[in-house]
Amino acid sequence: MRLDLINFLSCPNCRATELMKYVGPPHKNGRVVSGSLQCTSCGADFPIINGIPRFVKPEEDYCGNFGYQWQEWGSIQIDHLSAHKLSHDRFLADTRWEPDWLNGKLILDAGCGAGRFSDIAGELGARVIAIDISTAIDTCRATTARHDDRANGGVDCIQASLFDLPLRRDIFDAIYCMGVIQHTPHPTALMTGLPTFLKPGAQLFLNFYEEGVWRRLQIIKYSLRLVTPFLPINVTWALSKILVTLLFPLTAAIARIPKIKILNHIIPIAAVHNQLLTLEQQRTWTLLDTFDWYGARFEKRQYHTDVAKILADSGMVRISTEPGLAWCHKPTN
Repeated sequence: MRLDLINFLSCPNCRATELMKYVGPPHKNGRVVSGSLQCTSCGADFPIINGIPRFVKPEEDYCGNFGYQWQEWGSIQIDHLSAHKLSHDRFLADTRWEPDWLNGKLILDAGCGAGRFSDIAGELGARVIAIDISTAIDTCRATTARHDDRANGGVDCIQASLFDLPLRRDIFDAIYCMGVIQHTPHPTALMTGLPTFLKPGAQLFLNFYEEGVWRRLQIIKYSLRLVTPFLPINVTWALSKILVTLLFPLTAAIARIPKIKILNHIIPIAAVHNQLLTLEQQRTWTLLDTFDWYGARFEKRQYHTDVAKILADSGMVRISTEPGLAWCHKPTN
């Protein structure tokens, strides 16, 4: 971590306004690899391991499946590692942020996973604080280390809960939370909590699983999910591999037929058939997304109209929503 990350941190135990203190070996060029962060008010101590401040204990990580998959297969969704631009294009299309606008902004990636979007925001010149509760944060650190030499940008990684963020209030120019809300125990609390970390007038973007008719048609998936979130991770992974091995050729064939490819929604794998990917990349991406389906402890879908009301009730303005997407601003006063 960069030592100046301390300027953005707040003790999650006592919320003291005083800066936390670094304790550990001498740092080199303002970067810290090991040691700890201590609260100068309550004395709480949080370790820094492999350059990442850790604010959660292993037993607090309810997303072990994501840590498992991204540590093993962390490169498939990373543009510069897999020779595609899918993360870049999705990030800009979904957030609706202009590339030039991101340069020099302080951005929070709330639930970064392997860092596919942190890497893009860092590449576009933002100063990114990337947070994940799982050990996927270590993969994010490796993914985004290429931005370490950026003078005013780059990515700092923190392992922490989104429900107990070790951050100061009112500091971010923008926050995005993509592919995370549905996998948390309290989606409404998360959506109402994130705006407190925005500057007045700053922007929030949310991506979530939309509630609707397709979920009701995915009978096999949701029957399996009665069991799979409680299985050992390696068992759920093996089941996902079996399903993808059996069904990927079928979904690939259906995807080529415009009038019936929509039927892939009811087949119990998360089929990915983007033609910008090689067939093997499509298969791997499908396997990872299928494991997401079955391994995640929580899957709580939202109606975007309900999300709009939640954001309005929390005081946000300029709210716009579409299925699975929401944009809004924090009031300026």
